[in-house]
Amino acid sequence: MNDAQLPEADAHAALPLAGITVIDLTLARAGPICVRHLADWGANVIRIEPPGDGEGVTGKRDGFDFQNLHRNKRAIQLDLKSPEGHAAFMKLAATADVVVENMRAEVKHRLKVSYDDVNAINPRIVYGSISGFGQTGPYGKRAGVDQIAQGMGGLMSITGEPGRGPMRVGIPIDDLTAGNLLAMGISMALFQRHSTGRGRWVQTSLLEAQVFMLDFQAARWLISGEVAKQAGNDHPTGIPTGVFPTSDGHINIAASSGRLWERLCETAGHPEWHQKPEWKTQADRSKDRVAINAAIGEVTKHKPSAYWIDVFESAGIPCGPIYNIDQVFADPQVQHLGMATPMHHPRLGTEMVVANPVQMSGLPRAVYTPTADAGQHTDEVLGGLGYSKEEIDAMRAKGIV
Repeated sequence: MNDAQLPEADAHAALPLAGITVIDLTLARAGPICVRHLADWGANVIRIEPPGDGEGVTGKRDGFDFQNLHRNKRAIQLDLKSPEGHAAFMKLAATADVVVENMRAEVKHRLKVSYDDVNAINPRIVYGSISGFGQTGPYGKRAGVDQIAQGMGGLMSITGEPGRGPMRVGIPIDDLTAGNLLAMGISMALFQRHSTGRGRWVQTSLLEAQVFMLDFQAARWLISGEVAKQAGNDHPTGIPTGVFPTSDGHINIAASSGRLWERLCETAGHPEWHQKPEWKTQADRSKDRVAINAAIGEVTKHKPSAYWIDVFESAGIPCGPIYNIDQVFADPQVQHLGMATPMHHPRLGTEMVVANPVQMSGLPRAVYTPTADAGQHTDEVLGGLGYSKEEIDAMRAKGIV
């Protein structure tokens, strides 16, 4: 029997982060994305929220966004501003492995839950932080949100059609990337702790994540001195790569290399395109992208998308349909990959949430516990720290939990 076939409790215990305790102080999206990775791979995550059940940036607790973000975590309520609440946090932190937060840089110091505060009582702690612009520097005290970082990080200047003005992308890409990067950084710090015995403060920011994600567009400026501009649906340097009309919609085609360009010319029934001197090299094709795209579109528009996908795939030319999101989850390959996974909630029933995209041989990808109700595990967690029922009830009467 492999690990993927083990009973649920045993399979959870076999996950790579089983035995790691994470205190989750995160809000909004970037921090929860990071912690969701840790929770999905077996960490014992204790999410600390303030007392009450208000609506946050990600909507109501029973809404799609919150439910998708916070599976596989336990939830407690604790007022960190109160002496009793702070003391309970420090008891948790004394034996935890990881703390994750994405407060404004100064807030954690004001609450006395910073890396320095926790490291003083637990030198093994791996403390993860996401901020808008970094923990220090001229913008260190600013609050940051995804769209602001998209603008300051250059993404909006290269997204959209030329002449249409700056355009944000359709997902909170900086929140998502910062969360993904912090999860990787925390994992590396945990790995190093095996040899050093000490934790680290691991940091990233929305701005750093966005500049990193510029990737070749950033290198294009840093090394070649070229400032990228908006290119719409065209690849900024490799032509033809883009969106082309069909008789029933549109498809993407990517044939920018010399070999693929020659194949596309043959497959489209126009081998003479490959012989045109002005279209010989990738640089030449990039200069004449409007004419090339128009010529291809005049061919593809006469047959349906499925016809062209079959033809181009048979010729080894990368291509694909352009889906709405409902069509994404109806696609047989997406279904084969299991990217929608069930979460069985005692109040809300079975809901489908987005699966973790990482697969490990012999290990399942599953939702072991549904998104917790507000304060669902407060008594359980505080009781595990040695608090009596009477002490917990007294804290609840004061609004601390």
